[in-house]
Amino acid sequence: MTGRYAMEIDGLYKYYGKYKGVSDVSFKVKKGEIFGFLGANGSGKSTTIRCLLGLIHPGKGKIRLLDGRYPKLKDALQHIGYMPSESMFYPQMRVKETIAFAAKSYRKDCSAESSRLCRILDLPLDKKIAELSLGNRKKVGIVCALQHQPELLILDEPTSGLDPLMQERFWMLIKEACHAGASCFLSSHILEDIRTYCDRMAIIKDGDILKVGTLSDLIGSQPKKITFWKDGQLEFRSYAGSGGDLLAYLQDLQADDFLVEEPSLADLFRHYYQEEKNGFTDA
Repeated sequence: MTGRYAMEIDGLYKYYGKYKGVSDVSFKVKKGEIFGFLGANGSGKSTTIRCLLGLIHPGKGKIRLLDGRYPKLKDALQHIGYMPSESMFYPQMRVKETIAFAAKSYRKDCSAESSRLCRILDLPLDKKIAELSLGNRKKVGIVCALQHQPELLILDEPTSGLDPLMQERFWMLIKEACHAGASCFLSSHILEDIRTYCDRMAIIKDGDILKVGTLSDLIGSQPKKITFWKDGQLEFRSYAGSGGDLLAYLQDLQADDFLVEEPSLADLFRHYYQEEKNGFTDA
């Protein structure tokens, strides 16, 4: 894939009658990066993803996928791997039949890669879909999304239902794909996944993008938490300012001891969800 961006969204609007789905959503996903899409239920994540895939039509705005090399969406979709939050498969089909059936839509031989993915994820190939646990159904969705070795992965809550070992294997596969040049755009409620694996992220609330950037960009803009002990008393403060000013502030406290902590991703999420929209910044 040539070019810099796997995904570009500019001024995306979608209303359902008088109800807002998303409003003026804009961000870019770079080639080779893992981009997290963070928001509560009903925040606009699924609406954005459906617009990307052509499942619904936006009211206005521009979407450019894979550097615009495929003018028709149906051609671009041949190079995109999509995993919905809840995959719906034919319940009486066996796992291996379901994966082979999904592979036919990509007009290429996916058998070698699907076999490799099934081994890594330890999938019971001869079981019927109806007999699978939630975790195993998730693994079928992962194989269906990755088996054609797409240039862009669009994943909606991909690790919910997976046990810790399979979560590790899933992220190994995602990092492997991105290292080879693919890009990954994923929504998740699991803050630890976003913090650990995503290069950049966007926070969305009530259909509006609140912030886009790296974790350090987003956390660096928030007040630091200060815990200090003074005359045997434990006290807490928050501080927003430069490192040099912080040192002077700590000196003025004349504390017996202190601890300075960056806000966590959970703190950041709560901060943006407890305040009004702060404006859009692209990193």
